[in-house]
Amino acid sequence: MILEQKQSAITDTIFRLTAADSSLAYIPATLISGRHKGPTFTISAGIYGMGYSAIASLLQLRREIDPEKLSGSLIIIPIMNLESFYNRTPFVSPGDQLNLNLAFPGSPAGTITEVTADFITTGIFDATDIFLEMHGGGVNENLIAHACYYDNKEFQNQTLLAARLSEISGLSTVVSQPYTQASGQPARQAFKQAVRLGIPALSIAIGKLGSNEKTDILSAKNAVYRMMHELKMYENKKVAAASPVKHRYTKQVSVSSTGRGLFHSSFKAGGIVTKDEEIGYITDVFGRNVRIITAPLSGTILKKNMGLAVDDGEILFYIGRREK
Repeated sequence: MILEQKQSAITDTIFRLTAADSSLAYIPATLISGRHKGPTFTISAGIYGMGYSAIASLLQLRREIDPEKLSGSLIIIPIMNLESFYNRTPFVSPGDQLNLNLAFPGSPAGTITEVTADFITTGIFDATDIFLEMHGGGVNENLIAHACYYDNKEFQNQTLLAARLSEISGLSTVVSQPYTQASGQPARQAFKQAVRLGIPALSIAIGKLGSNEKTDILSAKNAVYRMMHELKMYENKKVAAASPVKHRYTKQVSVSSTGRGLFHSSFKAGGIVTKDEEIGYITDVFGRNVRIITAPLSGTILKKNMGLAVDDGEILFYIGRREK
């Protein structure tokens, strides 16, 4: 198996998955096995089938890493949802119309998306010591680039490591969220599934799903290099140490649309809001039937939906509460 290869080697492979209805999915992966012993660091992008900056950063990383200088192993999955990537359906898999990032832990007997989630849970996470998920904001989303981790009290040492890796990523904003997942409920998200399994896990959000900016690619790639340096896995002397984090948020709350309509707001990511402040409104196609959107808490807008047309329940804002 790819995850059991010899030291100091690079192996590219594509895992072929099959569902009960004969639907297929393919997961490209690279294992870089270092000369020296160390942890296995799994890094993924493209779970939404886009997030081009994150994907490009991992492809560059795969070309740059010298296994002779690596301690441990890297599992790089540059495009976790290959079918969505090629079909340009970022939020659902074309085979079953399910969102891969809401399908964890998956099922070996389920649809092709559920089979994919099960393979990541059992085949990849079982071989993983640290997990990093990289993605971009939505196509119509304005966001602050940030690192994020869950404050899981059950696995305190793993949480401390995830927090440390977030801090040294080089991103100026770090968001920590309380881990409140009930034991009998599915984790749904890949990142959250890793946390549930006791794996030190974090995520990076940078750029937009459809953008491919050089500055975003470099920021994402350098964040990985800093994490590998912290883990004593690899050193890239061209990557400077990160500046101290400027903003920390200990809570993130979503604000959703109260119905289908046209969304209007002059606020942007980075804007400061106060509780109960009007931050937008929704109208019908004639500009009538105004429904006011207010902030549920005081904080900073981390993400904002930039679309005009919105559906009932669609997320309009993510607001972060600053650490005291």
